[in-house]
Amino acid sequence: MFLIGLAERVVVLVVGGGGREHALCNALQRSPSCDAIFCAPGNAGISNSGDATCISDLDISDNSAVISFCRKWGVGLVVVGPEAPLVAGLANELVKAGIPTFGPSSEAAALEGSKNFMKQLCDKYGIPTAKYQTFTDPSAAKAYIKREGSPIVIKADGLAAGKGVIVAMTLEEAYEAVDSMLVKGTFGSAGCRVIIEEFLEGEEASFFALVDGENAMPLESAQDHKRVGENDTGPNTGGMGAYSPAPVLTKELESLVMESIIFPTVKGMSKEGCKFVGVLYAGLMIEKKSGLPKLIEYNVRFGDPECQVLMVRLESDLAQVLLAASRGELNNVSLKWSPGSAMVVVMASKGYPGSYKKGTVIRNVEEAELVAPQVKIFHAGTALDADSNYIATGGRVLGITSKGEDLAEARDRAYQAIEVINWPEGFFRRDIGWRALRK
Repeated sequence: MFLIGLAERVVVLVVGGGGREHALCNALQRSPSCDAIFCAPGNAGISNSGDATCISDLDISDNSAVISFCRKWGVGLVVVGPEAPLVAGLANELVKAGIPTFGPSSEAAALEGSKNFMKQLCDKYGIPTAKYQTFTDPSAAKAYIKREGSPIVIKADGLAAGKGVIVAMTLEEAYEAVDSMLVKGTFGSAGCRVIIEEFLEGEEASFFALVDGENAMPLESAQDHKRVGENDTGPNTGGMGAYSPAPVLTKELESLVMESIIFPTVKGMSKEGCKFVGVLYAGLMIEKKSGLPKLIEYNVRFGDPECQVLMVRLESDLAQVLLAASRGELNNVSLKWSPGSAMVVVMASKGYPGSYKKGTVIRNVEEAELVAPQVKIFHAGTALDADSNYIATGGRVLGITSKGEDLAEARDRAYQAIEVINWPEGFFRRDIGWRALRK
């Protein structure tokens, strides 16, 4: 582990403006070696909480503007939160400019940016995944569906903000999904190629590993709830809540995932000439029949809202850990986590993941945070109105996060804090953590 007395001081820029970035800023704020934290564009909650100085007018899609900002303010580490700037090559340009960056190059980000690329890597390096085929022609896609039968899974190939996956329980639903992607173009260019894969039965699990190009180390386990409705029903969202640790990921399973999925991916990417630096977030299915993990998809950044529960449990100096990863020095690092559990419950605008009203006023956020010292509220989509009230600007708006000695205690504190928040236009799931709590 690092001796903090000897650790260099560093100024960090966090790129993004959601709940995940707020959690990263908050963890960096607790890092003894972190001198200052900027967040671009950030949001009102990040700014008000004092977790970072928000630079709302820095255009994060303009790589040269980001580089100039880093040079002007002596930024010694850039942490890229969302996937879009990564796929657009922000990390490539920063690294070329000599600025240490935690996040993959655009070539390596294709693991998330193209599901087809990810599937081909699995084929080549023997990584267990669902059986699949890729199509651009709707009639060929439908013929394959007919042959395979339902249930079956249809995915848009490109980035679709976590919503480009349809689990079709009937052939009709499957044909409709193909038409919406390939004929109607619902997901734009992300859906001009589709992957059709077998439906795996079992329990889903999220798995996170830090990667420095050659080495990888697992983070603590975390599990999210994708569906909008209670008992995991209704349409998929970006995530309505999460908890850590996740009982489904035992230590045996963790080492199996590292050996059969994470290490072969890291080595494969290195062999392909696009070393991966950043967080590998593997969406897994622990198959019912075999009990073995299969890779469903990769994301190339911290999950949101899983990042929130991981960051409140992390006790290591995050700035030094991410700096080590950006330099290929992860083998010098060990991570320290707080015992017990953490939970985040997302408050979203009514109507999400469909259309929703923006600009509704949210009251008592600060008061809710005072329910217990273990409660922290991360802002995902807030701004301030003329009277300095928080207003909702997005679908997912707040992440009410709490730690506890066990999951039940973390849950009770999170829901106690939610009771204090006055936001009639918001909603949340009341059963976050149900799979872990019923065991």
